[in-house]
Amino acid sequence: MSAEAVPRWSLRRLLLGVLLALTLALWGGSAFIVYLEAQRESQELFDQSLAETAHLLLSLAENEATEHGTALATNLRIPERPDDHRYLLFQIRDAQQHLLYKNGGAPLVALSEHAPDGYSWVQIGAHRSRLYSSWNASRTVQIQVAEPSSHREEISSRFFYKVAGFGAGLAMLAGLAIWWCIDRMFRVLQVSANEVGARTPNDLADVPLRGAPSEVFPLLLAINRLFGRVRQSMEYEQRFTGDAAHELRTPLAAIKTNLQVMQRARSVAEREEFIAGLNASVDRASRLVEQLLMLAQLDPQGSHGVTLEDADLATLLTEEQSHWRSLAAAHHLQVEIAHAPCRIERESMRMLLRNLVDNAVRYTPVPGRIVVSCGQSEGKSYLRVEDSGPGIPAAMQGRVFERFFRLAGAKVPGSGLGLSIVRRIVDMHRAEIRLGTGMDQTGLVVTVSLPALREREP
Repeated sequence: MSAEAVPRWSLRRLLLGVLLALTLALWGGSAFIVYLEAQRESQELFDQSLAETAHLLLSLAENEATEHGTALATNLRIPERPDDHRYLLFQIRDAQQHLLYKNGGAPLVALSEHAPDGYSWVQIGAHRSRLYSSWNASRTVQIQVAEPSSHREEISSRFFYKVAGFGAGLAMLAGLAIWWCIDRMFRVLQVSANEVGARTPNDLADVPLRGAPSEVFPLLLAINRLFGRVRQSMEYEQRFTGDAAHELRTPLAAIKTNLQVMQRARSVAEREEFIAGLNASVDRASRLVEQLLMLAQLDPQGSHGVTLEDADLATLLTEEQSHWRSLAAAHHLQVEIAHAPCRIERESMRMLLRNLVDNAVRYTPVPGRIVVSCGQSEGKSYLRVEDSGPGIPAAMQGRVFERFFRLAGAKVPGSGLGLSIVRRIVDMHRAEIRLGTGMDQTGLVVTVSLPALREREP
């Protein structure tokens, strides 16, 4: 395999990579958004809980101060723990900032001397805390409740890990599902590739279409159509080669026979007779080779790539008149020319004209009549060659376009390729050809019809 034929990229890997990347990006982005939203909601819940706790403690302290007075208030002593910084800390002070109550772990100094009422962030020792400050209605008792941020961060971290773990699990499942779908889709192509790769060069059977997805079906169908065209081409080539070899045997055998007989000629006249036969055999072989080459150029699928151009059949008939008259010196050849614009490929149409007229000349006995005409009829341009020869039986008119086919009992030498060439040229032009009875109810008339060009407005 050449360097140019090595695949540069893989559609399977590209699809898998793109879909997995999109899936991970989707899940990652969704998890991040969910985490941010959950963290915002949790912060609101924490703040609300912090405020409710502060108001509850403030109500209890206010009732205590009302019953016993602030002078009789005692400092609340709660045993301290080594991890008190992880829990709520609170202080209750009077209007003169005397400490009335605090819990274990709370310092003796104010948590924040200038904290505004409501929420704020403060630094207590080495820890950052969320602080809530509030006074009672008479502003005689103040409470400050602080919650370490580590408490919130720990809960947020646990939630984040759960969301991340859940998202990673779903992403893995989605990745496996994507891989399975892509693998199943490309497995059909791989099976078809393996099946075609294991074939011999002559095995051009259709690729199985069963189980192919709708997106791949057109590709496999196109491959089968290509195989069909290749099969047709190979069959044509095999038939062409076999028929050509068969047909060339006759003139080659005649040439060999004439040479052998000529070697044993007993007189100059006899030698001249065999030389004439040898020339006739060479001419026949040359014409056969010429027509074989002509047919090989037109088949198979010769219409692909043919460039049609605007032309007039009348111009072609005018250009070919001298050639036809030299061939039909012994016949009464009449040319009727009328305006016949259409789209043609000039050289192949010239070849068609010569074959039709040559057939008419060779098959029309002397004296005979041949009429070559062109014109327009029923919106189409036509080319017509009519003769007074023996004609073709209606039952055989469908077969005379086959290669090397000749009517039984035909005495005129020929290869049976002339009308095959004509038919191929007609197909190239997407035209129509019709055979009918010619002059004197015995001859043959061949009519080729092509779509006429509309006259351009001045």
